[in-house]
Amino acid sequence: MDSFIGLEAGKFRVLPQEPLAPSPAGSCFARGRRPTAALAQKEILTPFRGILTRMDLTGAYIAERAAALSGVPKSTLHWWARHEILVPSVSAERVKLWSYPDLMGLRVIYWLRQRKTIKLGMDIPGTSMPAVRQALGTLRDLGAPIWKAGSEPALFVDGAGKIYLKRPEGVRDLDGQLQLGDEALLDLVAPFATREGTRGPDLVRPRPELRILPGKLGGSPHVVGTRNETCAVAALAKEDFSTDGILSLYPYLTREQIDQAIDLERQLDENLIDKAAA
Repeated sequence: MDSFIGLEAGKFRVLPQEPLAPSPAGSCFARGRRPTAALAQKEILTPFRGILTRMDLTGAYIAERAAALSGVPKSTLHWWARHEILVPSVSAERVKLWSYPDLMGLRVIYWLRQRKTIKLGMDIPGTSMPAVRQALGTLRDLGAPIWKAGSEPALFVDGAGKIYLKRPEGVRDLDGQLQLGDEALLDLVAPFATREGTRGPDLVRPRPELRILPGKLGGSPHVVGTRNETCAVAALAKEDFSTDGILSLYPYLTREQIDQAIDLERQLDENLIDKAAA
């Protein structure tokens, strides 16, 4: 039986852990605690049969986590969901859950609908909604295999909403046509900044020692080569655990990995601050 760090009588201690079904990425981020098996079943399984399989393949993110990781403001996510521009593909009901491809879809909508200036200095107007919807459909049609563990997809979109994949011979569209030059392309995985001041991290390597894999831990950011989620490491730091204290719990981690986990979660927290109201 595995164990995890629990909170009992105001103090952290190691508690036994029964095997749990996968939970949405960022559960500790949203609730400040690890969900129980009963909670997971109540909030996630009902009434969605097979939803855990989809979560395992494509990740699952609550609204706060989807907003923080994509870089798109949380209020915008909910507006797009209500108006069926991008409906959360894992769960569109009371507990809304966005998938890993949805994170890129959120970036696609935001970028395409803005007037933008590309590297060559050319000014490109906002893209039409039909083209945006076509791009979202292409992302959905790519399917789970591209997000499997061990792969690091490099996806791009151009100003017309056309999706491209990076291959060994270069960037090509889904018909195999080579794209000459990437000046007018948005890298959907790379760090993503918005006019509101939010900064979505790299969606594969948010930090050198951190990874995001849709097929692992429900897509939650974690320390490379481990199952230690960055939100769990940062939660300990927020409870006044020093780096040495965290190392005593996870002796296989390095100081650099702990620092990077805390730094990532600090960035994600900042993405949820209403910059206009601040």
